[in-house]
Amino acid sequence: MKHTLLLITLVFSSLSFAQNTNCNCCTENHKAFDFWVGEWTVTNPDGTAAGENSIQKIQDGCILLEKWTSAKGGYTGTSQNFYNLKTKQWEQLWIDNRGAHLKLKGNRKGNQMIMRTDDETNTDGKSFYHRITWTSNADGSVRQLWETITEGKDTTIAFDGLYKKKSN
Repeated sequence: MKHTLLLITLVFSSLSFAQNTNCNCCTENHKAFDFWVGEWTVTNPDGTAAGENSIQKIQDGCILLEKWTSAKGGYTGTSQNFYNLKTKQWEQLWIDNRGAHLKLKGNRKGNQMIMRTDDETNTDGKSFYHRITWTSNADGSVRQLWETITEGKDTTIAFDGLYKKKSN
C-alpha cells in the first residue's frame, strides 16, 4: 500500500511538472501584449462607434488573434500577433477584407506596445512608415493610435480608437 501511494504521488508529480514545463509561450515577453486580450467596443475620439474587436489567445497562448468589425459594417480585418523568439520582438500580420495588409514589428515599452512597418516609398517618392501604438490605460481601456509618418517628420493619424471591454 505504501509503495502504491508513493507511485501514485510520483506519477501525479511528474504529470504536473510536465504540464508546467511544456508552455513554450509563457515567458514575460510572450505575455507583454496580454492587456489587449478581450472582447471590446471601440470608439472614435469624438465618442462615435468605430467598431468591435475580439482579441483571443490561441495556439497554447503563442498567438493573439484579432477579429475586427467596423461599426458601419462591410469592413473587417484579422491579425495574428506573436512574440518572435529569434528576433526578440513582437510581429503582427494584418489582412482586411479589401485585400490590404500590414506587417508590423516592435516591442512593449512601459504601458505601450509600439510596432511599425518597414520604410516604404509613396507615389510622390517620399519615404514613409506606419506606426501603431497600443496604450494600456489605468482604467482597463486601451487606446490604439495608428500614425503614418512621412519623411520622418510629417505625421498623419490613420486611426485613433479607444477600446472598452464589453459588459458580460
